[in-house]
Amino acid sequence: MHIRFIRSLLLAGGILFLSAACFAQAGAPAVSAPTVAPPELPAYEQPVCPGDGYIWTPGYWAWDGAYYWVPGTWVMAPETGYLWTPGYWGWGGDGFMFNEGYWGMSVGFYGGIDYGFGYFGNGYEGGRWERGHFFYNTAVNHVDGNAIRNVYNTRVNERANRVSYNGGNGGINARATAQEEAAAHGAHTGPVSAQTQHAWSAHNDPQQRSAANGAPRVTATARPNTAVHPKDLPPVQRAASSKTGNANLDQKYQKQQDKVVAKQNQDRQKLQQKQDNEHRQLTKQNANPARTQQVEQRHQQQTQQMQQGHTQQMQQMQQRQSSGGGGSRGGGRR
Repeated sequence: MHIRFIRSLLLAGGILFLSAACFAQAGAPAVSAPTVAPPELPAYEQPVCPGDGYIWTPGYWAWDGAYYWVPGTWVMAPETGYLWTPGYWGWGGDGFMFNEGYWGMSVGFYGGIDYGFGYFGNGYEGGRWERGHFFYNTAVNHVDGNAIRNVYNTRVNERANRVSYNGGNGGINARATAQEEAAAHGAHTGPVSAQTQHAWSAHNDPQQRSAANGAPRVTATARPNTAVHPKDLPPVQRAASSKTGNANLDQKYQKQQDKVVAKQNQDRQKLQQKQDNEHRQLTKQNANPARTQQVEQRHQQQTQQMQQGHTQQMQQMQQRQSSGGGGSRGGGRR
């Protein structure tokens, strides 16, 4: 599979709509803003980079009524030249608000948080794009030089500050520079599908909770934890509510979105039932582990292809609505 195709698949499956600040992340249910600061960032080792074109996305604390840790992971950049700006928690006056991360041509403001591995509070020291390839700084990244030759080594002074939020009592005191603000206002895209599924997996794991045992069970992974079955996917991502100034048109657009969401949920249920039937057949046949693994790999491919089609469908609907069109097509591509 070519890198270009992988990137298009990841980008097509990404979060479609993104607010500058939100209380819940990556498919987690919306809840009120926490008034308790997120825990310190845990210390952890970075897994070896799995291949050329992957960029490190640091772990972070997410919130759904309680804090849970989303492990750091290597993610394929959705476009050549794109870099990751990590999300961060910031004090909003009466609670903490999470500013979602994004992909863009330059790294924006991420609260001055020292996430390590090149993200030391300002900019990114972990690598750079040159002539269509990403070059890794081995001084701050775990890269196998025998497998990846586009590397360099530039030492960076690390502060090792574990504070995980900006502002408020005890938070990092940092403000965005003009260049960082420009990155936020420039062309960028939100987390790709692999990242949202990775975060949803952490959300569903009790061992990732800050109150479970004082530390998350998994702090970092070599690749994102992506869904194998439809039941493992985050809830269907809705488009941002239309505000055209025409109440009747906004209502029409909302009904179109409701119809698409309902059909996509039906698609998920149908595929889940099909895969459940195959699981039952494997049990009856007392299938060996190799056969079971082969089926699970096919299930994951089916699930990811469905997710890609659904996301593309939602993007197309948003484009039609923003351009004044109103057509709606039911169902997602398989």
